[in-house]
Amino acid sequence: MSTQLFQSLAISLLLGGLVGLQRQHVDSPLGGVRTFPLVTVFGSLCAILAGPFGGWMVAAGLLATVAVIALGSRQVRTESDRGITSETAMLVMFAVGALCVSGPMMIAVAVGAGVAVLLQFKPQLHGIVTKLGDADIKAIMQFVLITFIVLPVLPNETYDPFEVLNPHEIWLMVVLVVGISLGGYISYKFLGHHAGVILSGLLGGVISSTATTASYARRSVEQPVMVPAAATVICLATGVSFVRILLEVVVVSRTLLPAVAPVLIGLMVVSLLFALLYGYRGSQSPEMMPAQENPSELKSAILFGGLYGLVLISVAASKEHLPHSGLYVIAALSGLADLDAITLSTARLVESGRLSVDSAWRSILIAALSNLVFKSGLVLALGDRKLFRDVAWLLGLSSLLGAAVLWWWR
Repeated sequence: MSTQLFQSLAISLLLGGLVGLQRQHVDSPLGGVRTFPLVTVFGSLCAILAGPFGGWMVAAGLLATVAVIALGSRQVRTESDRGITSETAMLVMFAVGALCVSGPMMIAVAVGAGVAVLLQFKPQLHGIVTKLGDADIKAIMQFVLITFIVLPVLPNETYDPFEVLNPHEIWLMVVLVVGISLGGYISYKFLGHHAGVILSGLLGGVISSTATTASYARRSVEQPVMVPAAATVICLATGVSFVRILLEVVVVSRTLLPAVAPVLIGLMVVSLLFALLYGYRGSQSPEMMPAQENPSELKSAILFGGLYGLVLISVAASKEHLPHSGLYVIAALSGLADLDAITLSTARLVESGRLSVDSAWRSILIAALSNLVFKSGLVLALGDRKLFRDVAWLLGLSSLLGAAVLWWWR
């Protein structure tokens, strides 16, 4: 028992020393490499004394720490030093010291190390906040609303004869899709508008390959000289969209992954090869990435949830009442507008045993090819004719590959 206590005290001392080292390095007037280890060890001793004397020892120790912090802060604080970071860090490290004795050691170590890292990266964190505008903060808060406020209150039960329309599970898929898009959106904000051709394609595929296609199609008309760059971005975004589909399958249905992965990887490789070809042909200078829309708007989330629910019940109904051709027609129509809905719905039905793996991967492939047709139509309607010719090559080869796969594995 004494050996274990000595180990706990040693870890407490080291964690306090780690945070104290950081505070000493930035010349914190309140405490440094000696003060913080004393605080954590004091927290550990209070936790040890709580055994024979009761939990009030920890509470008394915390009050004593607060009093010492208040006294010390009053003596050393200046007008230019108005933050309370060091004071807060001391309180947290007192709790870490107590946790080293009374709680899970791994949590204590993780919290102590996290405090040190958080303190050290103050300039970088402030830089992140500086780069985020009002619209970006709004996007993050809307995602919080979607995830932590709307999702928990939705009922977790089905409301249809096919037992597939579960509001909680439908909104969970909304959270997944919006989260992926928001990650790309925030990355775009940090990389800036001058993201370059390659990063524009990669981020565009994460945020929305369809929106990226439309944006660069319009720009090819305004600036015909950038047709090769636009073709590169569109091909890259299309390739990344297949990676996005794979990620969604991994999250929802590992059962479907072995069947659908080779097909989607093949389409991804074709798209990336075309991107490489057009990239060599065009200029490699950085291009201005079009402004991206907030992906976590509540209206957009509700619309996607409605589309996902519609596709889900359509697929379930067609499985019950229509031949396989009916399911594939639904997949093709769904793919024209959105790949996420048909991917998530079929993956979920596979995981619940309501749809065969063979039907699911074929549906996703048909939807992917349908989406390529829709993107080509966007380029034809909005873009330069040379850009349409380039995208048509991608569509043609991908369609041949998809048709060959569908024919071979009948």
